[in-house]
Amino acid sequence: MTTRRERANAIRALAMDAVQAANSGHPGMPMGMADIAEVLWGDFLHHNPTNPHWPNRDRFILSNGHGSMLQYALLHLTGYALPIEDIKNFRQLDHHTAGHPEFGHTPGVETTTGPLGQGLANAVGFAIAEKVLAERFNRPGHDVVDHHTYVFVGDGCLMEGISHEVSSLAGTLKLGKLVAIYDDNGISIDGEVHDWFTDNTAERFRAYGWNVVVGADDKPVDGHDPEAIKAAINAAISQSEKPSLVICKTVIGFGSPNKEGKEESHGAALGVEEVKLTRERLGWNYPAFVIPEEIYSSWNAKDDGARNEKAWNEKFDAYAAAHPELAAELKRRLSGELPKNWKDGAAAFINKLQADGPVVASRKASQMSLDAFGPLLPELIGGSADLAPSNLTIWKGSKNISTGGAEGNYIHYGVREFGMSAISNGIALHGGFVPYDATFLVFSDYARNAVRMSCLIPAHAIHVYTHDSIGLGEDGPTHQPIEHLGSLRLIPNNRVWRPADAVESAVSWKKAIERTGNPSCLIFSRQNLKHNPRTEEQVANIEKGGYVLFEPAEKFKAIIISTGSEVGMAVDAAKSLGDQGIPVRVVSMPCTEEFDAQPVEYREGVLPSWCRARVAVEAASVDFWYKYTGLDGKVIGMTTFGASAPIDKLYEHFGITTTAVIDAVKGVIK
Repeated sequence: MTTRRERANAIRALAMDAVQAANSGHPGMPMGMADIAEVLWGDFLHHNPTNPHWPNRDRFILSNGHGSMLQYALLHLTGYALPIEDIKNFRQLDHHTAGHPEFGHTPGVETTTGPLGQGLANAVGFAIAEKVLAERFNRPGHDVVDHHTYVFVGDGCLMEGISHEVSSLAGTLKLGKLVAIYDDNGISIDGEVHDWFTDNTAERFRAYGWNVVVGADDKPVDGHDPEAIKAAINAAISQSEKPSLVICKTVIGFGSPNKEGKEESHGAALGVEEVKLTRERLGWNYPAFVIPEEIYSSWNAKDDGARNEKAWNEKFDAYAAAHPELAAELKRRLSGELPKNWKDGAAAFINKLQADGPVVASRKASQMSLDAFGPLLPELIGGSADLAPSNLTIWKGSKNISTGGAEGNYIHYGVREFGMSAISNGIALHGGFVPYDATFLVFSDYARNAVRMSCLIPAHAIHVYTHDSIGLGEDGPTHQPIEHLGSLRLIPNNRVWRPADAVESAVSWKKAIERTGNPSCLIFSRQNLKHNPRTEEQVANIEKGGYVLFEPAEKFKAIIISTGSEVGMAVDAAKSLGDQGIPVRVVSMPCTEEFDAQPVEYREGVLPSWCRARVAVEAASVDFWYKYTGLDGKVIGMTTFGASAPIDKLYEHFGITTTAVIDAVKGVIK
């Protein structure tokens, strides 16, 4: 009979062999956490290797993602579609075993991890999604949403500031089905952490309101004692009022005669001779990448997974018989399909806005959009980093998830921009929700790596940023974003919308909601923006990211390109130039990435290559816009930080005026 240690040693062997073959990677953590992983995956985790997307599976997240071979070994051994050839080609191009786990790249990987602490934040998002979805859909005798979120974390994860943000919130929200298992091995890249990490982690998490599970005398659980680990996890899941932290003491590089317990095993291959010695010490008498059939059989989770899913399907069928409308709605939401009335409802609202022509700040137009779209989208769940009255992210149907019960759909994140954004990624990945989060644009810096991860994963998170320029006025340069629009636009797979009025604001929300599986950033103003008249065709073309908003009667001699609050200025300048006999086209470009994705024929129709007399105007860093104007063009915007003053004084001081646009157009016409 295969022993637990033999099963754990299979993980260790695959990890050290794969890292050695690649001569790159992190063998220490997988070797140290192998016993913990063996117990969790063997005794607790409900999953189905033949259907990684089974809705009621437990979620497993490796926040210390540098130890990716731990997860790959588990997926391979339990029967996921991850063959031994992928393990042999760890960290190699065109294989499913990247250096850090990547969602969508490897079957069974729930989220992309590697930037430390963000996996823990994602896990909080998963747990929020499970809790809110359960409150909305479960009925007495029908617990169809009922699963745990397990996350492995290391010393590095808990040093990161984001771990404080999200763990504090998780305790406040009483996420009882969240279980974090802390690999307390005392080692990071620089060596033994006692010189830079001396937190009392148990007391820290108790202060957050977590259930902290330790061993005798308040010492960590022995991470190499399967029975102690099993008892600890049982203690974690036996209560449902608090998230749990299981603190386990492990030895990094366990089994390596010369490198266990040392930083040398953290981030480099053990070496051919050390791998040989480790095999001898572990009693692992098999060649590289060879797992005996009896050990494979002991790990194989396909049959158990199929039984678990079958039992849940039967439970769901009974639920559907008792509550057919709820069951149909839950299936729709988990599939990511938008409601049938979404398209017509969104179009009707946009057309009404165009007809009504409200003159409002685009942040207010955003709230108006939420009021219109929220009733159409029960899956919408939002929140703000303690700026709801300024971001205007609370709509008429918003209810706090802490007090709103089954109708809860709003999260008060507190001042936690980074954590908020990474939690949104987790909520999106869980399924059943379209999350949005919000702060000021200047504070997107705090959240930027989570936004980058939204795009890399990718996750259908909508990041809302208000107070988008020097237009916020007296708060001054600390709160006035300058480089932020360009920075967000440079992230691959992002869609950054900066709308010019209420109609463009509604379209930006519509496009972000419909961008299933991918993120968007919506950028809104503090100050009022005037309404722009449009034809039906122009309204339709907003969705293309850039379109002709103003066309002179005569053939134009120049083009002004603009976004957001400066579009009105561009139109005023074009009209004045027209009166002077200089016909000018105005292109509103609320989303450059969406415009760039259009067919060349459409882009040529909006920005014809024959017209090189171009001026761009945006109250942000100028450098980005030369891709559209060319070096012969002119960009009006910011080259310095802002200042504290009323908005009109600021625009005049920094030379972002109608007169400046007129002069620039005259200067580029040859």
